This record gives sequence, structure tokens and C-alpha cells, in this order.
Amino acid sequence: MAERKVSVTCIVCPVGCKIEVDICNGKVVNVEGNACIRGLNYAKEECTSPKRVLTTLVSVKGGNLPVTSVKTTKPIPKELIGSAQMEISKITLAAPVSIGELVLRNLLGTGADVVVTRSVRPTEAERGCG
Repeated sequence: MAERKVSVTCIVCPVGCKIEVDICNGKVVNVEGNACIRGLNYAKEECTSPKRVLTTLVSVKGGNLPVTSVKTTKPIPKELIGSAQMEISKITLAAPVSIGELVLRNLLGTGADVVVTRSVRPTEAERGCG
């Protein structure tokens, strides 16, 4: 008998299977509704140790934009999102910054790096023009 039943919509592929997961004593005991093994694995992970890619903004000094977007290079545990956000919010970059540029290595010991996802050019004043 399931202690609790969790409904999950799989996001691994465009099919979007509606998956029902039975959990007993913190363990997955039954999974139904997945069309493939990837859906099974996704549902199990989502119910036992959910992870997310974190996307956020970082301040940029001397740029044509005041902020740039950044993201983790791989999903991190969902319970660390708040702490990760706080850690990233301490960072200010100096223009120019380029897509893919490393901002922070091994965020909170997760093995995920933080990289820039939007380039920011220096302002005319910062380039010494004009």
C-alpha cells in the first residue's frame, strides 16, 4: 500500500506522459503511465531528489546593460536553490562579458558551474571612446 501517491508530468520529451508514482517509507514502490525508461527514471528522481537548472541575473559594471543572465551548467538539488541564489547574488561582473564565460565554479559543492548566457558590451565611456 502506498504511503502517498504523486502525479508527475514527464518533461524529458515532447510526449509529456502523466505518471503516477507510489511512495512508501520514502521509496518509490510503483510507477505507472510512463511510455519509456527515461520517463520512469525522471519520475523516480523527481519524487526522491528533485533537481533544477538555476537561471538568474548578475550585476554588470560598465556595460551596455546593467545585468546579464546566468545559469548552472547542470541541475542542482532543488533544496539548494535559495542558497545558490544568495551565493550568486554576491557577484558583480565587469564588462565585457561573453556567453559561456565562467562566473563561478562548483556552486555550493554541487559540481555545477555558473556561466553567462547573454553577452554584455562595455559602454562607450568604458572603452575610452568619445
